[in-house]
Amino acid sequence: MTKPIVVLTRRLPDEVERAAAEHFDLRRNVDDRPMTVPELQQALREADGIVCTLGDPLKEALTGGPWRTRILANFGAGTDHIDLETARALGMIVTNTPGALTDATADLAMALILMATRRLGEGEREVRAGEWSGWRPTHLLGNSLQGKTLGIIGFGRIGQATARRARLGFGMNIIYAGRNEVGVPRRSTTTDTTSLALDAKAVGLAELLGKSDVISLHTPATPDTIGMLGAERLRLMKKGSYLINTSRGSVVDETALIEALKSGHLAGAGLDVYTREPSIPAELLALKNVVALPHLGSATIETRTAMGMRAVVNLGAYFEGRPVLDPVSLG
Repeated sequence: MTKPIVVLTRRLPDEVERAAAEHFDLRRNVDDRPMTVPELQQALREADGIVCTLGDPLKEALTGGPWRTRILANFGAGTDHIDLETARALGMIVTNTPGALTDATADLAMALILMATRRLGEGEREVRAGEWSGWRPTHLLGNSLQGKTLGIIGFGRIGQATARRARLGFGMNIIYAGRNEVGVPRRSTTTDTTSLALDAKAVGLAELLGKSDVISLHTPATPDTIGMLGAERLRLMKKGSYLINTSRGSVVDETALIEALKSGHLAGAGLDVYTREPSIPAELLALKNVVALPHLGSATIETRTAMGMRAVVNLGAYFEGRPVLDPVSLG
């Protein structure tokens, strides 16, 4: 029996590629560079399924079908790089890997909170530059987390996992914004249980901005959330607070963020995502009170392997005529 043709738009962990090659006629992106729109359209013409990633310009590539591809198995939770309406109109199924990256991303959010509040990025850069003159009592004083308030925007899987780490590991108080203002998922039994266990309180977005010592973003990029934190809402944030973003760069107005950091209204920021990745404004990178990481939220061997295997499972289910496990859009 002929195997379905599957294209990988980027290289995946070896274990994932071996598993995919067992079940599919696998076409790899050997150079592991971002595919262009024409290259993606060639893949859409030739492949039955595509394992795509957040860097793929599929909004542009999907125009001009019909295409042979019937399923886009997204490697990751966010699908804002895919035009879901167009995919649906073309009869394509879109899947993602939502549960696989929860703990790794929450770990990284907590790491960024610590790096920003304790000024660890500044210290590391100082040591590497040979500028450290030795220990002194007032050197690079940061802020402790115990008893401080963490505001979480987007209380889904990753937001709740971050809250658990902050509350149980560092004694922070937890508040979170509700669905009606930021488009996060509807409250569920899991959300209610987590709120009770962590003594977390649901508040309005304006209240969260004004009361939080640290704000951590965990909302997807949707029409409701893109540009959500602009100049006006950044001004509502507590003076001397910190902004952490491991969700999507487009949720924050980078120009307004730069001004809030330069003025001292915000004490610092820990960023793993940016509006136009991999391009980052030079003015943002020049700020000492910014910790900037290259989108490492899910970057552990275990997590990236689990994400890839989940994509393989979704592909296998589709080609065998079974329901996919993680449907985002059904064609």
